Amino acid sequence: MESTRRVEANGVPFTVIEEGAGPLVLLVHGFPDTAHTWDAVRPALARAGFRAASPFTRGYAPTGIPADGRYDSDTLGRDVVALITALGEERAVVVGHDWGASAAYSAAALAPERVSKLVTVAIPHPASLRPTPAKAWGARHFVTLRLPGAVARTRADDFAEVDTLVRRWSPGWDVPAGETAAVKESFRAPGSLDAALGYYRAMRPWLPSSLRRRISVPTVSFSGDTDGVLDHDDFERARSWFKNGYEVVRMPGGHFLHREHPERFIAELLRVLKG
Repeated sequence: MESTRRVEANGVPFTVIEEGAGPLVLLVHGFPDTAHTWDAVRPALARAGFRAASPFTRGYAPTGIPADGRYDSDTLGRDVVALITALGEERAVVVGHDWGASAAYSAAALAPERVSKLVTVAIPHPASLRPTPAKAWGARHFVTLRLPGAVARTRADDFAEVDTLVRRWSPGWDVPAGETAAVKESFRAPGSLDAALGYYRAMRPWLPSSLRRRISVPTVSFSGDTDGVLDHDDFERARSWFKNGYEVVRMPGGHFLHREHPERFIAELLRVLKG
């Protein structure tokens, strides 16, 4: 039975949707997204004997906006570790998509004893990325979302930019009507969109310390065939950053592959969790 609860973690009041009982699987969303990105995954994990919990990450309503204004990956990683504690567990499997993947890599580097397995979706280890003109164009949002006026531009025309980004990053996806309604609802809350763009403003030309460490947690990374920015080579290049097992799962779909092909993704995720 799905429930929603409020927990305090790393100085932020988080809203968490959870379902099921058993080993904790923490499902961390990215941008532009919310905890509802896992709505198909969470009940499937619960039926399989896991406790699936998906938080709205810091700043995304109804989670609180952090007083410290920090959105760097080290801080996001500490959020993940603190959420495991706040949910009453010593360890968890951490599954992260997009910015949630960055947070998951950081959490595994900062506190490997707290992460039993690491699963990332659509983002290879950031230290493995190599700039090319094609990637720079595909990832131009890393610049545009930091510019003055980005909040107003993203909010315009009922958050049309959200739909534009989803289509750009998953170009083969016929996005269902209403697919982005949950994130638009979150961004309507005062300060939420500005906080979400704070993740981009927090980026620096150098990697934060947690993303400069090799990862000792067994890791599986999902890569989509039609991602609008990255390709499979980016994930293969990341192998040297993992010390105790690294698997790349190639899947159809783009950046939102877990939503484009939920049955395939869930089957693969359950294989990984039970393996």
